[in-house]
Amino acid sequence: MAQQVSAAVRTGPSRTEFREFPMPEVPEDGALMRVDAAGICGTDVKMYAAPKITAPVIMGHENIGVVVEAGTEFSERKGVREGDLVFVEHYLPCLTCDWCHQGEYRHCEATDWRLNPDAIRYGYTSAERPPHLWGGFAQYLYLPWNAVVHKVPAGVSAELAGLVTPMSNGIEWALFDCGVGYDSTVLIQGPGQQGLSQVVACKQAGASLIIVTGTSKDAARMEVARTLGADHVVNVDQDDPLERVRDITGGKGVDVVLDCTAGAGRTPVLLGVEALKRRGGTLLVQGELATFPDFPLAKVTEKATTIKSARGHSYRACELALRQLASDRFRLDLMTTHTFGLKDVDLAIKSVGGQGAEGVIHVNLLPWKDAP
Repeated sequence: MAQQVSAAVRTGPSRTEFREFPMPEVPEDGALMRVDAAGICGTDVKMYAAPKITAPVIMGHENIGVVVEAGTEFSERKGVREGDLVFVEHYLPCLTCDWCHQGEYRHCEATDWRLNPDAIRYGYTSAERPPHLWGGFAQYLYLPWNAVVHKVPAGVSAELAGLVTPMSNGIEWALFDCGVGYDSTVLIQGPGQQGLSQVVACKQAGASLIIVTGTSKDAARMEVARTLGADHVVNVDQDDPLERVRDITGGKGVDVVLDCTAGAGRTPVLLGVEALKRRGGTLLVQGELATFPDFPLAKVTEKATTIKSARGHSYRACELALRQLASDRFRLDLMTTHTFGLKDVDLAIKSVGGQGAEGVIHVNLLPWKDAP
């Protein structure tokens, strides 16, 4: 095994340096994973252009790879052994706090970098912190005792498994948070990797009506949405989306609105409030708006609307996402549109943000492809 590990390190806004780090010693309760694929999402685009962590960071929080070395305690505790293909969640929780005991380790303070300067989370931790390999944009990833690990089912490739994070978000947000199920009616705003994952989750759960909105530049993604199960797609540049939703639903509105526009502003939230049914609908939003001075609180309370926040995924959602990928029921390969080698990490991230390659939905960075 190589004694040095190549990694792409973000050293400033939209700036990457390629560095080498020493191969770490693996303790009995730890492991080392060869990174075969690291998915890139919209959060990576934002954190690359305007990092909130000033220290040098190896990005990459959607990581798939093979366990190449594992201590005995790690294997016994995690149920994995050397040679297994695994998905590693980005959370590194304490496993002792109230949140962890409830199984909600995504809320654990030990992995919340926003509030805890000592927090550790893959893709968000300083590369200066030993053993350095805290992100998937590197050839290897260090797995400590508290890593959250899932075995990838047989027959699912590393590149396809790169969809686990958006798929698990789809299951968590639509099914668990918003209760989408048999005969539900749903509006999904935004046909990116998150929105398309919501389509699959809602279709699998038995939703009877799925409407997806997008812009003219999303034409190819809208066709993928149709293939994955959307009943209607609406181009908001050409049609009034609220009128179309009311027309499609006979004026009743939908049970659930899922905002997957990744910070497109107030418009999707306002549309969501209006597009929901007369009473008791659920709106899921992402925390992109710092202020909202004219938020329609009276309308929300009048309609008895429940508002949920999109916040990560649970262990169960990840397991169900892996089973979904293994089922081969949906053309999920249509979402895995691009792969890039480590030396092209800048282009890979910018492509997800719409400034590089065309036709991008989901991108995998392959650290062993054309490594510098």
